Amino acid sequence: MGLKTAVLGAAGGIGQPLALLLKQNPAITELALFDVVPVVKGVPADIGHVDTPAVTTGYVKDEDGLKGALTGADLVVIPAGVPRKPGMTRDDLFNINAGIVRDLAQGIADFCPKAFVLIISNPVNSTVPIAAEVLKAAGVFDPKRVFGVTTLDVVRASTMSAQAIGKPNSAPEYTIPVVGGHSGVTILPLLSQAQPALPKSLFDDEAKLKELVKRIQFGGDEVVQAKAGAGSATLSMAYAGYKFAAQLISAAFEGKTGVVAPSYVYVKGNADVTKAIGQDLAFFSVPVELGPNGVEKVHPLGDLTAFEKELLEACLGELPGSISKGESFIQGSKL
Repeated sequence: MGLKTAVLGAAGGIGQPLALLLKQNPAITELALFDVVPVVKGVPADIGHVDTPAVTTGYVKDEDGLKGALTGADLVVIPAGVPRKPGMTRDDLFNINAGIVRDLAQGIADFCPKAFVLIISNPVNSTVPIAAEVLKAAGVFDPKRVFGVTTLDVVRASTMSAQAIGKPNSAPEYTIPVVGGHSGVTILPLLSQAQPALPKSLFDDEAKLKELVKRIQFGGDEVVQAKAGAGSATLSMAYAGYKFAAQLISAAFEGKTGVVAPSYVYVKGNADVTKAIGQDLAFFSVPVELGPNGVEKVHPLGDLTAFEKELLEACLGELPGSISKGESFIQGSKL
């Protein structure tokens, strides 16, 4: 069967490289690229020359473009949104991106309610609850099919840990679960559960350990500073977004088993997660086993060190408010 993938926000700094990566996946036979800016028509014209199976089409907001992009989609990836600009408050940014995600989620509810939905648009801690509320209102919310993409935190954890132990080329060897949320202190890298295990010397050096965790949590700031305010982490985010999409495609459509990846998903009522974090939150990033239905199983968080428990407390100081902010944005507005 053919696999149709839609990218919403395909003309942006994340959307374009993400579309190029998706074009290279042999399982995808149709790639629909949507954006509100006309330049999106040029993206498929460009990457359409790549010699892979996916037939690539661009859609703009006019001419029922969202309907065209989403109808029949099996997988929807959403990097749409605006970056924070000088003079813009976090609330300004939230209100703009929240409105964008709300409208796109309504399109999914209308045109492809069974699709797997991968949300990259920031702030993920709030935009995923926004999408969920829209889908709930339409009666089509499937908690197994809506994912907040936190994979950038996972790849940063591998890369930065390898650098911290003086073996920068070994990054691909390490698999490190990252749980919690997807911004700042809500990001909780479980370095003690790294596979293979990180050297004991890293954990014995408290200052070095704290420095590594902070670098993983605030890795985006490094990129913003390096780009001198002219951009943010777009290329690494596109890579991470594609990595998760490819994992989901292999498990949901190609029959691969044992695919486990952290993702920010609906966990309300999950006894294991509630017990581990001491709260019954609606959303939390956890290692999930992927399969034909999306989330087939939520894996436990495992044993946390005393230091990781402190990080969890900091995460829980911020995350519930971000979830509520997303939910109340929909509950307090009329679609």
